[in-house]
Parts: sequence; structure tokens; C-alpha cells
Amino acid sequence: MLDRRIRLRHVQSFVEIVRQGSLKRAAEVLYLTQPAISRTMAELEEIVGARLLNRSGRGVSLTPQGEFFHGHALNGLAALSHGLAGLSAQGGTAEMSMRVGALPSVAARLMPDVVAELQRAAPHLRLSIADGGHGHLTALLRSGDLDVVIGRLGAPETMQGLSFTQLYLEDVAVVVRPGHPILDDPDLRRIADFPVIYPTEAAAIHPFVERLLIAHGLRRPPRRIETVSGAFGRVYTRQSDAVWFISTGVVAREIADGRLIRLPFGTSLTEGPVGLMTRASLPETNAQLLFRQAAMRVIGDGAAPQPLADGHAAGSGLAAAGGPDGSR
Repeated sequence: MLDRRIRLRHVQSFVEIVRQGSLKRAAEVLYLTQPAISRTMAELEEIVGARLLNRSGRGVSLTPQGEFFHGHALNGLAALSHGLAGLSAQGGTAEMSMRVGALPSVAARLMPDVVAELQRAAPHLRLSIADGGHGHLTALLRSGDLDVVIGRLGAPETMQGLSFTQLYLEDVAVVVRPGHPILDDPDLRRIADFPVIYPTEAAAIHPFVERLLIAHGLRRPPRRIETVSGAFGRVYTRQSDAVWFISTGVVAREIADGRLIRLPFGTSLTEGPVGLMTRASLPETNAQLLFRQAAMRVIGDGAAPQPLADGHAAGSGLAAAGGPDGSR
């Protein structure tokens, strides 16, 4: 039986603290003072009889009991949101809608599972999905033409005014066609012997690829074609001896199907966070909450990409939808 002392504010505060990784930031989002949210958490821990959070100067982390309770807290809030939305629908009001921007690596790999989860858990939520690069999508987010963007964390100057919630880490793959000459002797130093499809300077993965080359004492390939067009990269790589640097999620399906081969180079230096971006000045809406919870459930179920061991192939995903070329 539910303890009647537990209030919605207890659960909301707990979930937001975990999301933000900080009592201070959670208090700001919920329009509370830090002492007030600290008291709320203390009350919740006293009611449940367990410590849910570890607190340190670096922020907060979940205890084992907190990990267990967090999943149920998310599901409870989601169920409540679904119920409220359902009541609105029964009353004849307009269905909930949300405009999502997805970078191509996410559109190809994570979004199909998230959409399937939302169709199951929140059929009243109507999604509009835009595909594009980091700069293009974050500009739409700032202007209010998108409600949330999901993709790689950009450089600090590109994230001004935005809030970022990390979901997972993704690396860059170096891929070639089956039968490529470099497969006889895979060596990163040999890529200069071939055309190289290289990320543009505006691409989110550009500094990570640069870091990888510098770590191996290499310069930018002289025969490079600078683009992050997935459509061009897929066709040109399969029809030529090109070597392609691209986010793993963009080519996950091709790697899994054997249409592209991932070269066995250590790429841990290219790992970067992928997550949800929203406007920092606005509180989270019910639609955004439903979307975030669906993404977290997909990742928790293991359907989302996980950080890859160096040189190993990624899991499969769906091909990205067409859209403006941009950074991955």
C-alpha cells in the first residue's frame, strides 16, 4: 500500500535532482529554494526508510536503493501524465504534440525505438521529427520552432542558453567498403593513400576526429572530401576506395549488415555524449517529460547504443531520414 505521507512533490523533486545531477539546478528548474528541495528529499528518505542519494561536492549520485526507486518514480510520473492527457482527450481538447530535432546518428539508431515506445505508452502524443545538423537544429530550438533536440553535445559556444541531459556515449567509426585494399593491412597512417570523407569544421564530431589524428601524430588527410552527408557517404564509400569518418550511429545498420566494414582502429578518443537539448529558460512540459522518459526506458532496456569497444562493430539501427546536411 502506498504510504500516504508521500506527495507528488517528493517524487518530482527526486526525479529532477537525478536528472540535473545537482540539488541546486533541480531547485532552479522546480522554482524552489535549495533548502526547500533538501527538506523535501530528507522527508522522502525518512518516509521510505532508505538513503536514495549520495551527496558530494561534485553533485549527487544514486544509491542502490535510489536506483531501484528511480525507475518506479519515472514510471509513476509517466502514468500520471498519461492519465491527465487522457482526461484532456476525453474532454475534447487537442492532442499533445511535440516537435523533435534529431541529429542523423540518432535518427538512424535511437529514434525508431523511442517512437515505438511512445506509440505504446503515449499514443495521444503526436510527434513531428526534423533531421539535420547540430547548428541547424539548435537554431530551430532557440527560435521555438523545435521543442527538443536529441544528438551529440556541441562545443560550449554552440550550447549557450540550452540545457543538456546526457543519455549515452557514442564514438566515431572509420569505415570502408568490403574488399578495400586497406583491410589487408589496417593502419591509420595509411588513410592518406586514399580519398577520405572527413567531417566539416562545423560538425560536432570534427574536434574528436582531429584529436584522434593528433594522438597518432597524423595531419589532416590531403585527399579529403569535407561533408557529413550520410546519403553521399554511403554511396561514395561503397563505390570507391574512400575511407569515411562518421558517427557510429549513422552507419550502424550498414556495419551490422556487412555493407560497410569498420576498421579496427582505437577510437575511444572520439567518444562524446549524446542527449536531450532543451531551452534552459523554460520548464519541462508534459510532452517533453513523456519523450525523455521513453528515451530513458529504451536505453534502460538495452535497445539504445552503448559505448563501443575499440575496433568492434556497432549494433543495428534504422536508416536516417533525409534532411539538411549538418553536423553529427
